[in-house]
Amino acid sequence: MPEQITLYTAKICPYAHRVELALEEAKAKYTRYEIDLTNKPEWYAPQVNPASKVPAVAYGGPPVPADQPSLESVKIAESLVLLEFVADLFPEAQLLPSDPVLRAKARFFIDAVGTKLTPSWNSFFRKGGSPDDFFAGLEVIQALLPASGFAVGQYSIADAAIAPFLARAQVNLENDTGAWKEGEGKTVLSVIQSPRFARINQYIKDLEARPNFKATFDKEYIADVFKRRFGNIRAQNSQ
Repeated sequence: MPEQITLYTAKICPYAHRVELALEEAKAKYTRYEIDLTNKPEWYAPQVNPASKVPAVAYGGPPVPADQPSLESVKIAESLVLLEFVADLFPEAQLLPSDPVLRAKARFFIDAVGTKLTPSWNSFFRKGGSPDDFFAGLEVIQALLPASGFAVGQYSIADAAIAPFLARAQVNLENDTGAWKEGEGKTVLSVIQSPRFARINQYIKDLEARPNFKATFDKEYIADVFKRRFGNIRAQNSQ
């Protein structure tokens, strides 16, 4: 039986969302503690994660309030490390397949997410870079997907690794909230919803229909934060 788990997370953060997806998929019992990334508690960095980032987990130790983490608990950070940790804690959830080939494919998919998709995602959505790089990243991912189902057929940490980014991309594009010029989001969305990305679109629908996604994604909250964040950026740029 796994020991107590406290997850330090933030609704807006796609990296933290990865770990919530894995924990929910594993039907784990855990305490969720929301960290305000604009006003982090003074105790968080020295007592939980010296990098002062989310996600982080306090594992084991006595049951204590989340804002009073025990010295006896083990503190673990970094989303991809935590995905593997959750998979190891709950092997019955099959978050990493038992078959060595499928495990390798899941890890290869995760590597492609980190090297091909998230850099172009950050460049386009946060810095107003070229959408062509984002399209290229999506095409790499699309080529790795099987004809149907999830990244390696069954749901795994590979899907948890990418779902938060695809979901936030949808929200940004639907609301035209990004570091791009006003109106460009709708144009990019029309490309992504075209036959060129038919497999990706079905994959996104499958990810968002999953109970673990519905339990962890607050679309209205995400949309509101992005509207305020990028609305302020555009207002500053217009001055």
